[in-house]
Amino acid sequence: MKYKDDKDKPSSKPDKGPRVLSTTILVVLLCGSSFYLGRIFCSEKNKYEANDIQEFSKSIPSPREVAVTPLQVKAISFPECSMDYQDYTPCTDPRRWKKYGYHRLTFLERHCPPLFERKECLVPPPDGYKPPIRWPKSRDECWYRNVPYDWINKQKSNQNWLRKEGEKFFFPGGGTMFPHGVGAYADLMQDLIPGMKDGTVRTAIDTGCGVASWGGDLLDRGILTVSLAPRDNHEAQVQFALERGIPAILGIISTQRLPFPSNSFDMAHCSRCLIPWIEFGGVYLLEIHRILRPGGFWVLSGPPVNYENRWRGWNTTVEEQKSDYEKLQELLTSMCFKMYAKKDDIAVWQKSSDNSCYNKLSDPDVYPPQCDDSIEPDVAWYTPLRPCVVVPGPKLKKSGLEYVKKWPERLHVAPERLPDVHGGNAGAFKHDDSKWKVRVKHYKKLLPALGTDKIRNVIDMNTVYGGFAAAVIDDPLWVMNVVSSYAPNTLPVVFDRGLIGTYHDWCEAFSTYPRTYDLLHLDGLFTAESHRCDMKYVLLEMDRILRPNGYAIIRESNYFADAIATTAKGMRWGCRKEDTEYGVENENILVCQKKLWYSSNSSSD
Repeated sequence: MKYKDDKDKPSSKPDKGPRVLSTTILVVLLCGSSFYLGRIFCSEKNKYEANDIQEFSKSIPSPREVAVTPLQVKAISFPECSMDYQDYTPCTDPRRWKKYGYHRLTFLERHCPPLFERKECLVPPPDGYKPPIRWPKSRDECWYRNVPYDWINKQKSNQNWLRKEGEKFFFPGGGTMFPHGVGAYADLMQDLIPGMKDGTVRTAIDTGCGVASWGGDLLDRGILTVSLAPRDNHEAQVQFALERGIPAILGIISTQRLPFPSNSFDMAHCSRCLIPWIEFGGVYLLEIHRILRPGGFWVLSGPPVNYENRWRGWNTTVEEQKSDYEKLQELLTSMCFKMYAKKDDIAVWQKSSDNSCYNKLSDPDVYPPQCDDSIEPDVAWYTPLRPCVVVPGPKLKKSGLEYVKKWPERLHVAPERLPDVHGGNAGAFKHDDSKWKVRVKHYKKLLPALGTDKIRNVIDMNTVYGGFAAAVIDDPLWVMNVVSSYAPNTLPVVFDRGLIGTYHDWCEAFSTYPRTYDLLHLDGLFTAESHRCDMKYVLLEMDRILRPNGYAIIRESNYFADAIATTAKGMRWGCRKEDTEYGVENENILVCQKKLWYSSNSSSD
């Protein structure tokens, strides 16, 4: 059959209309049923998962539950160290000196033992040790058996440093540069620096302090001095100072900064301290410049001062001493020091607070140059000395000695550097001051010895603004305020208040001899630092530096309190747990006392 035209031809593709419609309806039905079934299945599945998660979460304690679950440690009894460790200073140990260089006496700097060499024993007292003589009598005498060093007695007796009579050392107040007594020496200095009389000068540092007679004399003049000397085999200068009840710390100006912030001390002193000030580009003088407050004083007695009359006793020539004095004067001038006064054996220079002098240091041809912005002026924990001048910050317009309030008014005035601390302001400072007055009042109820002559040398192991020290300022004691090298830098505020302190990391040994403090105070130290080191080593260090019969006030969270008490019992301490002044539930106060004991190898009873 033929078709007449194309339109009469049958289509080559079948008609899809009905089939597409039926397929679409089928897909819709399938999707709808699967969606319905899926909802049923997923809702049940989610219900099961939610129940599983809920059950699992119940097995995990919340942070709050962890915080109130006390840390438990096994009871341990620490052994005694041998008797040759009775004066053990772990980070300045003469046994380790040969491992380090003699250049610039670097072996006398801090070199702490690695973890595997740390001692886990109790440092014994010397044979015949007695409880120290109480202040103020201790300033003039101490028990020989507590610091049994015959060498210093034989070598320095002709200079009236000290003399041994029977069972005691006596301190006549003499010194290499003050043969007529430290009192007459300080009187002359006070005549040269009138600010020593009216509360302008409050904080001082004595480098190469001897037995700290100068620092001891200034206490009666309202001046608080940090006496500084290195560890040595024979003289034990710092140990004598602390045995007398005078603030002191082990240290040396060598290759690292001293552990103090910039612009802190009102006065620095060197009495024939044998520091080579003009060597190594004057880098030691630059460190004195850094830690001195603008307008502060540097006092030097001894070579090359008064070389015209003194050179014969210095094993040198007058020409050499004259040259040294001229070099010294030139270096000091280049650092913006000005000669302030000079008489007899004492010369006084003053650090400039005038920016016009420091502006000249930006000249690239000038030495020493101005430190650049990359060198933080207050970083001073294992920080190398730099041959440059730390220029006082331009915003510190009222931190110079002439602007700071006089003592004792400055103690309770919010310092200019307070805003440099995160959250620091006058309101927070005032609140901290008030808080510590309440706390110390409570402490004295818990420990009646606080505020009496039973407690003289005190260390606040993790202060903020020095509030504890300010609250006990009228008591017959002094406080070394420690700011952790890992904490916010509040130490400048402490110094601006007219208090003293140092940077330190409590995962290491403190720069002092054993048995040098009567009271240790801690406020949340273990909460703040336990993630960095074993609590056991911190407690063993506390035992090393605490005197027998001395006390510790440990303010801590409930989480640590029981573990601390357990460990302290193994150190032969007795501790009791007390409530805080407001009875805070998650915080306790441990009041502990270290027992007096003698080595099993000792002849003492």
